[in-house]
Amino acid sequence: MSERGSRKTQIGIVVSDKMEKTAVVKVDRLVKHPVYNKYIKRSAKYKAHDEVNAAKIGDKVLIVETRPMSKDKRWKIRQIIESKA
Repeated sequence: MSERGSRKTQIGIVVSDKMEKTAVVKVDRLVKHPVYNKYIKRSAKYKAHDEVNAAKIGDKVLIVETRPMSKDKRWKIRQIIESKA
């Protein structure tokens, strides 16, 4: 019995935990400039479901893609990799 397809995973830092069962996670990535061939840091913020409100600001977390849970929530926190506390 196989899993329902492969789900995207990303690692990011929690920047907000003020909502109930939701954390905002900032994910950084490096992209190469097409002309200058230098790497530029780009970031994106994702709202991720946190069922037990375990993630705190500054924690490094692993998020996984999931079904839409609300208007902008499409990710779920799978595990806290590194805790700031």
